[in-house]
Amino acid sequence: MPYKTILVHVDESGHASERIKIAAAVAMTERAHLIGTAVTGASRYLLQSRILADIDPNLQGHLAFLRARAERGLADFDTAVHLLGLPSFEKHLVDDEAGGGICLQARYADLVVIGQYDPGESSPVVMPDFPQYVVLHCGRPVLLIPHTGRFDNIGRCALVAWDASMQATRAVTDAIPLLQRADTVHVVVFNAGAQPQLQSSRPGADIAAYLARHDIKVEVLRRRTDGDIGDALLALVQELDADLLVMGGYGHVRFREIILGRVTEKILAGMTAPVLMSC
Repeated sequence: MPYKTILVHVDESGHASERIKIAAAVAMTERAHLIGTAVTGASRYLLQSRILADIDPNLQGHLAFLRARAERGLADFDTAVHLLGLPSFEKHLVDDEAGGGICLQARYADLVVIGQYDPGESSPVVMPDFPQYVVLHCGRPVLLIPHTGRFDNIGRCALVAWDASMQATRAVTDAIPLLQRADTVHVVVFNAGAQPQLQSSRPGADIAAYLARHDIKVEVLRRRTDGDIGDALLALVQELDADLLVMGGYGHVRFREIILGRVTEKILAGMTAPVLMSC
């Protein structure tokens, strides 16, 4: 499915401009509508129940401060997309927690663009588990942008992590618009003999044939590793000089506790290139 609506998380962080630039570039290429959304961090449930006003009127001053921060982020977004000449875009200010607000807005988008958590830049609005929460709850493919580096040619060389799981299948399907524009696409299968779902005598050949029908030519890599798969993926991204990693996001939710697989956590913490992840 083509991307017709792209949502990008906007804030005052030092990394927001790179995020906006990438989201705008994808929107321009796909002729998609871009939505820049900034969240205040104030729970919509508190505001709907008027608890803020009833408990302490001084909290209204704090809400005004949070809204002003969000507005500054949206002003930067507005400037950036005008300079880039994007023809179709809008901006939203949302009174909500970052995770819940972005996930709710994501219901009306084909792709969500957010940033990797940066432990060196704290935020009163964006919590450390924000990327994990969005990946698990938004119901859309999420393009995560590392907090370091510049990525002017995202998707030129793409790496697909394939294990024939539901999550990997969704991620590959969700990434088709980006993969169709790539110069090089590699599909990697790690330790195929240890994965009963990979029944083919040539693991990776079936997904390569599927992608070929979408006019995507791929090279299948079959690798063995006795170490951590996440580390092996990160090393392969460096080896291939890949500027996009496509993979399934693995995890489940117990009440509000987020539990992710070790590979997913490793990638979210150590990514050096943009990652498209689907659950």
